[in-house]
Amino acid sequence: MGLGFLIFGFAVYATAFIYQTSFVVNGQRHFSLFDDAMISMRYARNLANGYGLVWNPGGERVEGYTNPLWVLYMSVVHLLPVSQAKVSAVVQVTAALFLLLTLWFVYRIAYELAGGSMAVSLGAVALTAFYYPINNWALQGLEVGALVCLTTGCSWLALGSPRAQCPAPLLYSVLGIGTLVRPDMVIIYLTVTGFCWFVDPVGRQRTVIVAGLVLALCVLAQTGFRLWYFGDLLPNTYYVKMTGYPVALRMSRGAFVFFEFAAGMGLLCFALPFTWLIIERHMAAWLLAAVFAAQSLYSIFVGGDAWEELAMGANRYISIAMPGFFILLACSLYWVCELLGNARDRETAAGGRWPKWALRAAYPGLLIACLLNVNMAYNWEGLARWLLQHKPLYVTENQEMVEIAYLLRRITPRDATVAVVWAGTIPYFADRYSVDLLGKTDKHIAHLLMRRATGLQQLVAFHPGHMKYDYGYSIGLLKPDVVAQPKWMRSEGKGMLDVEYERLPFHDVYVRRGSTRVLWPEIQRPGQLRLSGELDDELRAAPLGNTPFSLLSIPSLERPLDLGDHETESPRVSWRLHSSRGWSDDKTTQLAAGDARASGADGDAEIGRIPPAKLEAIYYHQGTPALVAVSQ
Repeated sequence: MGLGFLIFGFAVYATAFIYQTSFVVNGQRHFSLFDDAMISMRYARNLANGYGLVWNPGGERVEGYTNPLWVLYMSVVHLLPVSQAKVSAVVQVTAALFLLLTLWFVYRIAYELAGGSMAVSLGAVALTAFYYPINNWALQGLEVGALVCLTTGCSWLALGSPRAQCPAPLLYSVLGIGTLVRPDMVIIYLTVTGFCWFVDPVGRQRTVIVAGLVLALCVLAQTGFRLWYFGDLLPNTYYVKMTGYPVALRMSRGAFVFFEFAAGMGLLCFALPFTWLIIERHMAAWLLAAVFAAQSLYSIFVGGDAWEELAMGANRYISIAMPGFFILLACSLYWVCELLGNARDRETAAGGRWPKWALRAAYPGLLIACLLNVNMAYNWEGLARWLLQHKPLYVTENQEMVEIAYLLRRITPRDATVAVVWAGTIPYFADRYSVDLLGKTDKHIAHLLMRRATGLQQLVAFHPGHMKYDYGYSIGLLKPDVVAQPKWMRSEGKGMLDVEYERLPFHDVYVRRGSTRVLWPEIQRPGQLRLSGELDDELRAAPLGNTPFSLLSIPSLERPLDLGDHETESPRVSWRLHSSRGWSDDKTTQLAAGDARASGADGDAEIGRIPPAKLEAIYYHQGTPALVAVSQ
């Protein structure tokens, strides 16, 4: 009954989480994955459409992903009769199903480890089910959901008998599948194999032979295919993230962010499971600790993840081992309560036992405290995310990328070339030949040296996958027709844009001057929005540009906008000011429902509670409320 309640609760939470990753563009609800996952989605769609495993249809074969089996599954998803706007939701639901299966494995392992204790089993399930980093990485479409399930499932198989005599064929087959989902799952493979070898002296020879053959088969199959198809020994992403930078500096940053992760969790909470493990010396529990330790060391070796600054908790590498950690944490919390309540081992100051009701309340109380603690990570923002009071990470940016993608589809023909910093969402939805400025899908950039910080910053300023670029090559030589997301570029790249490109007055986009693959009439078409009241008459009387601030020429309103009925309670509004000095920097603000309303392409703009001296009109562009500012 308790397990069913927790599984139902997680299903509700996962559904709400997935829905919160969606947004409305062009009047249609869209689902989009984390941008790295959208890179895989682009490969998958091209494969499903018959172009092969390529990022650009007809482009160079470059292995710009590290999750081959996940990409293959995504390609199958693209064969379903699901629209581009909704197909990502299928991947997200699949990840949720993997996490549901993970909870069952967690329950079984904890039940055996705790000698049949329901309290410990349900506690471990609750900690796993509602740990935000696991849900974030998995439900935003990364392969983490599958890897968490495979890692926990293999741990359960390895502990399948009292003496941990492993069911070799099934266990190593599942471990082998894990290396096909992501090659660095070989760390889990070797860790579980080493545990089986240690605890089963009689079957050691069989363990080495079976495990070695399966691993060799999986590694050789992947490497052989890679050499044949991509012409390279390792994935392109390996060169982007692991070469061209001193190993010592990379590992120093890995150690730094790991310490931040442990400290953010709370050193007492982090150390308690290992304290219990050392005192109790439960052999089966050593496997869970070994898996967690192996993934932690691997995270340190690779320098951590690219998004450690989000201060969220476990990164993608450590997240797949967190269910095992939570099993140990649940066991250790129960152990503490037993010590406090057992008169033979721990006497209270009065010399008596804890009351039973106090003991029964202590364990769930400690569980809740730990659950809050690990999800708060560093600040209250983490708690708000966990409670889904704020949208998941990068959802706002995902919406912006989809808006830019639809803009590109309108202002460029299909043969246009677009340079991007985020290589997933924009190329996927724009469906244009793209240039990857950070090199995940570009062999030239991947083999460059990384750009290094100076001084002591070198010890921590490492962002794998984001430290190689060559604007002279990507922009100067390849000459893309459009450059999206210049705000994410370095200063030298922005300087190049000022020479050959001009910025559009809406969105974060530059177009190459004189390009024949830019539909200039679509950019220059004026908008039809009219202002009501005296200001409208004033602007009619004054030529555009002669007033201190003038209306922006915009594409037309695509459909009536009523913010009171908009599906987003507080829409993100982008706006810029124009004057004789040129365009101002981009500004963003939150607009409360009912603050203003635009009645249509030829209708009046009704101004609500916005101060008229600052913000005078709202138009609806590419599905997002966008603000035009006019100063009286």
